[in-house]
This record gives sequence, structure tokens and C-alpha cells, in this order.
Amino acid sequence: MTKAAVGLLSGGLDSAVAAAAWLADGGTLALCLTFDYGQRAAAREAAAAQALAKRWQVPWQRLELPWLGAASQIAGSALVDLGTTVPVGTAANPGDQRSAAAVWVPARNAVFVAIGAAWAEALGAPVVLAGFNREEAATFPDNSPEFLQAATAFLATGTRSRVRAESPTLHLDKVAIAAHARRFGLEPADLWSCYRGEAAPCGECESCLRSARAFAG
Repeated sequence: MTKAAVGLLSGGLDSAVAAAAWLADGGTLALCLTFDYGQRAAAREAAAAQALAKRWQVPWQRLELPWLGAASQIAGSALVDLGTTVPVGTAANPGDQRSAAAVWVPARNAVFVAIGAAWAEALGAPVVLAGFNREEAATFPDNSPEFLQAATAFLATGTRSRVRAESPTLHLDKVAIAAHARRFGLEPADLWSCYRGEAAPCGECESCLRSARAFAG
């Protein structure tokens, strides 16, 4: 039986490789979702995600979540608060607990997985697909195996069709994910990982540094 999923597609490295791996393994994508909660890079992320969906010939939607942006403003997240500086790092130390806290969006992946599951149930797809990874799980707990397991348990009782959450990149670090990206024909120019939404990636935020190190590896 063909495996159908609703993919959470941010336009960045991890979610793109998760979706590409799913397709390469014989799965289908009933829909790809990109979320706009007022983050600095929303337009850039959406453009990259839409282009990927077009390449794969799968349906795509951009969903606006202004209330999540409002909550993020209250929490002081640098991803949405233009009065707050996005933390910068180095190639050797792209991010740590403090920088992760500065860009944290309240319950973001929990919200995204739940929305994806609602669409998956509506479309008859048994899976909501996310691009989590081992490297960022060290500072972002909503990238971890524990989060994925808890999300699947929650969805088992929160959906009539028992939608489950899956992530093909869950146990990979960024270098391994970048290697898969190249095998799937994806290059940095096809993706948007920068926390900022300027004309070009800043090259100094945690996300830029992790992606650059991964592709260089």
C-alpha cells in the first residue's frame, strides 16, 4: 500500500530531506504545509517550500498563524520580535542553550504537528511528516525522539484514524542530512534555513552556521 503523508515543509534543510526521503522510499505527499506566524524569514521560507512542492508535483498550502506570532512576541522570541537581535554564533559553536532560548517559539512543533495531523486525518493520510534531527535535539527538545514518541501517542487518541508522526531524519546529524540532500538533488540554493529574511542568508545565525557546516562536511 502506498504510504501517504502530510508534510511539514519549512523550506529548510531538514524538512526538505525528510520529504524527499519519504518520496524516495515510495511514499506520497497528500499535502505540504508551510506556516507563517510572522517570523522574519516567513516569505523566504514559503518561497523555498513552494518551489520544492512544485518540483515534486505535490499540493502545497501556506497557513498563517498570527496568534502564534503574538504568543512569540510575548515570549520575546527573536524570530518574530524585530526589536530583539537574532543570536550569532561561530562555525565551531553555532548555538547553545542560551541561543536556543532566544529563538524559541512557544510550543511551535507541537502546534505544527497537531495542525498537520488535522489535515492528515481529513485527507485520509495516516502520517504527518516532520524534519527533526539529532543535532538540534540537544538544545531544542521538540526535535527529539521523545517528542516524536509523545506526539504519536497524543495523536493516537486525538484523531479517530490514529494519525502518527514520523521523521526520516530523526536520528541523523546535519552532515548526514546534507549528504542525503545532495543525493536527492538538493543544494543550499534550493533551501532557506536562515533565521532572517533578507536578500541572502546572513551566514552568522545558528541555522545558517549549522547548514553551512553540514554542506561543507
